[in-house]
Amino acid sequence: MPTGSTARPTAQRTRDALLRAAYEEFTLFGPAGARVDRIADRAGCNKQRLYAYFKSKENLFGEVMREAHRRLAEEVPLPSDREELDEYVGRVFDFHRRDQSIVRLLAWEGLTYGRAALPWAEERRAFYEVKLTALRKAIGGDDPAMLAALLIELIAIASWPFVVPQQRRLLYEEYRPEVTTVDALRDSLNTLGRASIAAVARTPAE
Repeated sequence: MPTGSTARPTAQRTRDALLRAAYEEFTLFGPAGARVDRIADRAGCNKQRLYAYFKSKENLFGEVMREAHRRLAEEVPLPSDREELDEYVGRVFDFHRRDQSIVRLLAWEGLTYGRAALPWAEERRAFYEVKLTALRKAIGGDDPAMLAALLIELIAIASWPFVVPQQRRLLYEEYRPEVTTVDALRDSLNTLGRASIAAVARTPAE
């Protein structure tokens, strides 16, 4: 008779397949537009399996957001070294250039929840706290509001061109295409990020 050790890998593969399918579905359609039937079909299983593993579509979206932030943290951790921090905006820009899924998911999340409490708010705060700790180590100072504002600014500088790609294309890439390339934008934004970091690093802690 098969033991549980043979069943677990199959169950894990099913769960992973559902999560991959859900990642794609939520990226394309957001929480409201995503359909569990499509997710299950893409994963090659029935939707009862989806509910067995994730309980609800909202929980599944939370798992997708967790996976998106895990990928970002793994590929582009916020450095605690000042010299590396100065290149952070450019590196995050490069990440989003390769994969726009997380900015789309964050935009969907914002549109869906607005000012309502996120079900996974504490986990997200812990994710940002890791970044704030690294930022504090890189530039010194101990003003939580200033550090939080700087982190928001760095995230915004790197991600906004991919949150609204139509604005990037119309306002920048198509304005003077002989000089306004995506690479030039990347360099410009990284320079802006450095200036923001330098301004806060020069501000003495109160």
